[in-house]
Amino acid sequence: MRKTPPSRDVQRERREWRRESDRWTHERHVEKGYRIKWGYVGIAYLVEFMVIGASLWGAWLFAGVYSDGDSKAFYFMLLAPLVYAAVELCRVPLGILARTQRSYAIRIMAIIGIVFAAGVTTKSVSQLGEMMFHPRLMDAAKAKTALKDAQADRATINGRIAAADARVTQYTTELDQIEKRAAENASQLSALPAQRCERVSGTNSRGQRYSNLKCVTDPRTATLNASVAKAGSDRAGVTKALEEARQARSALDRGVVDRKVADAEQAYRNSVNRSQLHSFTAMVYGVDPIDVTDAQVHAFLRIFVFVPALCAAFASTILALCAVSVRKTFMDEDDLGATVDPAATPYMLDSITDALRQEIGLAQPKPPREAPEPQREANAASGEVIPIDRRPPAQVALPASAGAGA
Repeated sequence: MRKTPPSRDVQRERREWRRESDRWTHERHVEKGYRIKWGYVGIAYLVEFMVIGASLWGAWLFAGVYSDGDSKAFYFMLLAPLVYAAVELCRVPLGILARTQRSYAIRIMAIIGIVFAAGVTTKSVSQLGEMMFHPRLMDAAKAKTALKDAQADRATINGRIAAADARVTQYTTELDQIEKRAAENASQLSALPAQRCERVSGTNSRGQRYSNLKCVTDPRTATLNASVAKAGSDRAGVTKALEEARQARSALDRGVVDRKVADAEQAYRNSVNRSQLHSFTAMVYGVDPIDVTDAQVHAFLRIFVFVPALCAAFASTILALCAVSVRKTFMDEDDLGATVDPAATPYMLDSITDALRQEIGLAQPKPPREAPEPQREANAASGEVIPIDRRPPAQVALPASAGAGA
């Protein structure tokens, strides 16, 4: 089935309607004195909403991490980001106002507002940038702390080994002295005379006879027995302390400490390699990533955080500023775009005068005045054309009343 071609009248009406709409839009732009490209403004608002959404989401995550489970603190931390988002939303309208307002005072105020709003946006976006680098920086900081601890252990290993050896030697010497004293007490105890026993008999107060065996011990025996018992208790305490000292000394191994330092260095290097900030800092300063200092990293962090934040703060505003095309209004705009040569002014006045005379019928038109020869030669040399119809006007009959009056 063939499609019916559209009616030419409909096409003509549509074309006329489109031309009329374009003409009305053009006249409206001329009257206002500017034209706004709303496509660019829409892109600027899209960028603005993306920045605001990312800032609010980052503030939500930030509050969830640092509020420590306190719901009131969580919502308190979200109040300022909401106000910042409202301020950021004013940048695009302020950019349009800075281009469309005719008052210089209003323009200056709009520019000041743009700077203030851009400062708020810079703060929000810089916080997002810092949050992006924060986990890897913390991982690298923890690995660096572990490396410093391992290096400190290796630096003091010799002193700790010497102290542990001295402690073992001290306890060994004390144990030898105790053993020697116990042996001397035992030899002295064995050298004492044996206990002497003799029978004692007699009559008691009631007149009864008794007979008992009485044993006499050397008085040094009790003292030597006490010394032997004390030596045994001292031997047990010193032996326990000696075992603990030997265990502590066996744990102090230079090879183990060196392996611990090597493992800590490898862990720190892995953390640094995962940190983009350390890699860029090392590339800028020309050093190994593991050798960059905290001051260098934070100096480069300022560049990586604040410069993109400033770019994000002014990008949509600059796009909004460029979306406005300022033009002359209908009061001071020449729609024809033509300029009049001052040399043509007398001829234009003569033409206007002749036309008025013909309109009111006062006199016959005067023939157009020829330009002076030097002027004609100058016009011919410059290529300028005087926009004047120099053909003689048609003769118009004078009214009867005018002739009678003459």
